[in-house]
Amino acid sequence: MKEFSLGKYDAAVVGAGHAGCEAALALARTGLKTAVLTLNLDAIAFMACNPSIGGTAKGHLVREIDALGGEMGVNADATALQIKMLNVGKGAAVQSLRCQSDKNAYHARMKSVLENTENLRIIQGEVAEIIVEDGKVAGLKTTYGGVINCRAVVLATGVYLNAQTITGDVIKKSGPNGFSAADALTQNLIDLGFTVRRFKTGTPARVDFRTIDLSKLTPQYGENNVGPFSFITQNPPENKMPCYLGYTNLATHKVILDNLDRSPLYNGTIESTGPRYCPSIETKVVRFADKERHQIFIEPEGADTLEAYVQGMSSSLPHDIQIEMYHTVEGLEHADIMRFAYAIEYDCIDTLDVYPTLEFKKVQGLYTAGQINGTSGYEEAAAQGLIAGLNASLKLRGMPPLVLGRDEAYIGVLIDDLVTKGTEEPYRMMTSRAEYRIELRQDNADFRLTQKGYDSGLVTEERYAIYLKRKEQYEAAVQYLEHTSFTPDRTQELLEEYGFSRAAGSLSIADLIRRGIPLDKISAATGETGFARDVAESAEIFIRYEGYLKKNAEQIARAKKYEDKLLSEDIDYSKIEGLRLEAREKLNKIKPRSLGQASRISGVNPADIAVLTVWLSLKK
Repeated sequence: MKEFSLGKYDAAVVGAGHAGCEAALALARTGLKTAVLTLNLDAIAFMACNPSIGGTAKGHLVREIDALGGEMGVNADATALQIKMLNVGKGAAVQSLRCQSDKNAYHARMKSVLENTENLRIIQGEVAEIIVEDGKVAGLKTTYGGVINCRAVVLATGVYLNAQTITGDVIKKSGPNGFSAADALTQNLIDLGFTVRRFKTGTPARVDFRTIDLSKLTPQYGENNVGPFSFITQNPPENKMPCYLGYTNLATHKVILDNLDRSPLYNGTIESTGPRYCPSIETKVVRFADKERHQIFIEPEGADTLEAYVQGMSSSLPHDIQIEMYHTVEGLEHADIMRFAYAIEYDCIDTLDVYPTLEFKKVQGLYTAGQINGTSGYEEAAAQGLIAGLNASLKLRGMPPLVLGRDEAYIGVLIDDLVTKGTEEPYRMMTSRAEYRIELRQDNADFRLTQKGYDSGLVTEERYAIYLKRKEQYEAAVQYLEHTSFTPDRTQELLEEYGFSRAAGSLSIADLIRRGIPLDKISAATGETGFARDVAESAEIFIRYEGYLKKNAEQIARAKKYEDKLLSEDIDYSKIEGLRLEAREKLNKIKPRSLGQASRISGVNPADIAVLTVWLSLKK
């Protein structure tokens, strides 16, 4: 095939899903001439699974993406159908925003953002080869012979590599939603030294809203005044459409169990690894045989469509069984299926071959992000895309990389888990994975990360000014709450309501907060604070958890001693006496950037870390 030039760029991004969009924007917005290639322009930022953004821990990721200068939060706010805060009955650390998104609007707006971003060109085409010269990225080549010359590439291929959809005994070479698969690139990645494995995920049916008996389901409405995802969104999203709660039942489970021999998951057709935390309905029924029902949610796909997403009933059963199965659910007895459920298998890589910057260890300038790294979820993908794109940009601009610590961001936890521990199944972010989660709250994401985004050149002057103003207001709010006091007479009723005896002297607002009295109750009884709601909320959280935060800071400081002890990539661990054989093998494979990362590698124990510590001191 005759080759031809598609132009010369600083960097190229392969894929325009949630990871690819953030990577491309990070590169272009930091001044680099960038090309983004996608199999289909209609698949840009496409929500192949449920039409929502955020959720437990995922809402934290969206806030962090926004704080660093990314687009996901802004796009989610602009295209939301409803928004709510999850876990409101729990502590501030695990509360997470979630919005129901308008699927088509989300895609259309993100596509428009890419189209109108300076330095960014969008090209529809399939990449067949990453061109490497002297161990460095030199460009890429499409299946039609088009060549892009560039110095960095971000691979954000999603679930498209050698993808095939499986429904019953029907297997099709296809990406999600009928989009084409990417069949040409996997062998090239293997030739470059990637370890490739096979994962799977799935999606439920979409049914016609008109054929659902909503009277048998429980409406789930959004909430007002919970705030937006983005720190630069002026007004919270409007709640336009409800979702509906329903349940499977024993009849549903009987249909599934009676037809397990026709399920690709149980008859040997599917052998790849699926997501533990988002299992198919077949898996839930088999794994939790004692459960008489499982929750499902009927979610609107958009304001311009009658399609409804049946959250919680992902399946790969044959179409005839799907019809029977869905019709057993109360409210769906006469539901017309518009799109049938399916499972999808795809190629991904072993992230132990990747640095914390998300650069591939064997090829300079080649980065990976999103589901190619073995993760699941739009938010995890977008977070990696931003970091991969920004680090590629920083490297090309001759600046230090951005590597977020586990104490700095959920993004740091996500990437550290991937590159230090790897994953044997599709990885999902959860609050329980973050050991410093009380520090990594949604409300303070900008305080933690916006300065880093600004220093990296991604946060705009407009965003930075908003951050500085909020930070100034927050600091003033903390001072106000600490130093504004009331006489016992003015606080007596509040104290009694919350079970406290009369105070001997005057109490500050902060004193009342530390006793567990909510700030809104205090304000109602004593007068308004005068601060913006989000600012007052951050100040209240800080005061309420100040003791825990101080203990957390001490733990972080102790851990930092290991994180600050950097390890050279050139160390040959097989020559360090005293290290166990397994530790030598793992350390040589992963090449940790610090003693802290080394301590988190599976197979490296405290005795090995002690040996490394002594070895480092002797080297100095």
